[in-house]
Amino acid sequence: MRIVFFLLETLFFFLVAAALLRAWMNQLRIHMSAQPGRFAIALTDWLVAPVRRVLPRSLAQSRVDWGSLIAALLLALIYGVVWLLLATSVSDRFFSAEASVLTVLQMALRLLARTLLQGLMVLLLGYAILSWVQPHAPVMATLERLCGPILRPVRRVVPLIGGVDLSVLVLIILLQVGLMLLG
Repeated sequence: MRIVFFLLETLFFFLVAAALLRAWMNQLRIHMSAQPGRFAIALTDWLVAPVRRVLPRSLAQSRVDWGSLIAALLLALIYGVVWLLLATSVSDRFFSAEASVLTVLQMALRLLARTLLQGLMVLLLGYAILSWVQPHAPVMATLERLCGPILRPVRRVVPLIGGVDLSVLVLIILLQVGLMLLG
């Protein structure tokens, strides 16, 4: 059963991460034809497009990509429901509706938080490795725009040490601490 839970969590991690990445790229006005935008659209368009059609006009036209954020939330809730269905026996499923709803919400919020923290770590690792190995790669401009807003506050606090920017390392450590707190 652990394998099933692992596969379920991995599938929903990628779907939620793609929806969150899509929202972040749209927030930063990064053209979606660049990678990883095409990948995020390919993974999430089946859900984001219908969500956008039912959004009120005021939300659909705002600067925030509510369609992608709501899709990420819906995917996390679906994960919570499927997890609960797999984790409990048939006799236990309808024993306490309140407990079931709380469990689904807890699992969904935990998946969202973990996906956000781990997704940021993946972006930062990719950014750091490419900046050392191939700083002029075409994807570096996109990674710089994705990581820049979250690195700026850290760069204000962490000075260059010997000409080396350690802000990425500091932020990865902070994200790892956040993951530990999630348990």
